[in-house]
Amino acid sequence: MVLKGGLTMRTTEETLQVQAAGAAHKVDRLREPVRFAVSGMFGGAYVGVAVVLMLNVSGPLIAAGTGLDKLVSGLVFGVALTLVVFAGAELVTSSMMTLTQGTLMRATRTGPAVGALSFTFIANLLGAALFGVLVAVSGVLHSNPPAGAMLEDMLAAKAVESPVELFVRGILCNTLVCLGIWMCARLTTDGPKLVVIFWALLAFVASGFEHVVANMTTYTLGLMDSDPNATWALFGSNVLWVGLGNLVGGAVVVGMAYWFVGGSPSVKVVEAVTEADAEL
Repeated sequence: MVLKGGLTMRTTEETLQVQAAGAAHKVDRLREPVRFAVSGMFGGAYVGVAVVLMLNVSGPLIAAGTGLDKLVSGLVFGVALTLVVFAGAELVTSSMMTLTQGTLMRATRTGPAVGALSFTFIANLLGAALFGVLVAVSGVLHSNPPAGAMLEDMLAAKAVESPVELFVRGILCNTLVCLGIWMCARLTTDGPKLVVIFWALLAFVASGFEHVVANMTTYTLGLMDSDPNATWALFGSNVLWVGLGNLVGGAVVVGMAYWFVGGSPSVKVVEAVTEADAEL
């Protein structure tokens, strides 16, 4: 489908075919677990890059009282999905949508899809934790005191959020993240993909929603710094409730809904897709 200005977009049904191919690709990667794990670790680390960037650029803005910190945080966080999409990595939150759509379209079976999703979650956790440890050892947050203060404030705020709040914020977050990935799958050129990534992540970060992979790095940084609000119990509770919320947002709100909007199709011909498309 060609829109005004020459922008080319896939139809909803065509996009679902691409998503089904992507889901099948993810399940196939279980046959090469080491390569799959490294790709998932990259995904966790790339989101961690955005967390640290946000702390370093927005922390000083909070300290200065400019009022621009949420806007800037949202703008810089787009680096996370940009790295995931264009460098190529596995991210559990977008896989929640892709694997759901692939299963509904019968490109994958439920068991292998759950296996691929679980594997990606663990790999993301390992990558985020390793990146967080390296950042803590580097001392970059200590050399920028407002960044460290912002991290402390974030952890203190998460500590008092109820399970219901974490769950609903997780739904809202991954609805926006998966909409960004869904729009990327519809687009066929890179420039527009960059634009939709940044808009979607601006909305989720500036609104204060919760992303399970981002929180993996946040809590790792807190644990390494012995922050009183970064305990293993709080970390586990956050990952549980935010992760479940992210699952509902990605699998149900976006994944199932667009499968229904697209006519509830089954796979016809799984199109050949690029590596970047398959790893969304």
